[in-house]
Amino acid sequence: MDAHTLVYFHPDCLLHDTGATHPERADRVRAIHAHIKNNFSNEVLYQEAPLATLRQVSRVHPPSYIRFILEKLRGSGKTYLDSDTIISSKSGDAAFRAAGAVCAAIDAVIDGAISKAFCLTRPPGHHAEPTRAMGFCIVNNVAIGALHARHHHYIKRIAIIDFDVHHGNGTQRIFETDKNTLFISSHEIPLFPGTGSSSQKGVGNILNIPLHPRASGEDFQKKWKLQGLPRLRSFQPELILISAGFDGHQSDPLASINLKTEDYVWLTEEVVKVAEIFSKGRVISTLEGGYDLAALCESVAAHIMALKPTQS
Repeated sequence: MDAHTLVYFHPDCLLHDTGATHPERADRVRAIHAHIKNNFSNEVLYQEAPLATLRQVSRVHPPSYIRFILEKLRGSGKTYLDSDTIISSKSGDAAFRAAGAVCAAIDAVIDGAISKAFCLTRPPGHHAEPTRAMGFCIVNNVAIGALHARHHHYIKRIAIIDFDVHHGNGTQRIFETDKNTLFISSHEIPLFPGTGSSSQKGVGNILNIPLHPRASGEDFQKKWKLQGLPRLRSFQPELILISAGFDGHQSDPLASINLKTEDYVWLTEEVVKVAEIFSKGRVISTLEGGYDLAALCESVAAHIMALKPTQS
């Protein structure tokens, strides 16, 4: 098995125009891509992110919602889907590339040529509900990937780990009645989108790990050691997907917890250990939030290196 981490990217993700001052702007992915190319080019294998098919997307989002988005894309200039979710003429291709990257990464790891992949794409996806765009998200990339794995590859037990500082309300909504999908999310509360309390358990498949404002890396690691990782191990997933948001970093402007790059490395390594035991090493991670460019580049690169499979 190849010892590289596969990285999915496509320039279409840079054409999703939210405006120069919007937090979720093309500079995020552009900066990460340059940082990896300049410092870690021998450690990763780049692959072009394909467009998701309508069939893949429609497993999560009904045709009426897809038609609504496509109709909005026909307009000129920028269109607000909600107060902070903006689309422009090229946003559809970017969103379908982001979802398609997760599906293609799943195909690659299940085929067995490689076991780890990271999707360097935008827009993010974990806030998107079946019929609602929100929080910079248009379609739910990780959910589309999970259902692709289940319906196309017959993977039954799927775990989704979400360490973005904002709760993945869309992912929770999509899977809250699906006992074969485990969703574990750590996030700051109170904070957008206002969901994610520990009392929200779905059908026993949802574990929310709230973090208080100004929580430290020590708090983060302690809660994952006591709650998240034991639950992940007991679930014995066949496949692990990660919604990788880095906006909990102490330098990030949109939240107030104090994680460091080392905290993301620690959790990534712990998740990989579980994958090596139960999931044939199969882990696919996709970019969610993270809005301080320096912290984002450093954290993503460290996350990718922590994903790198061990030599056998």
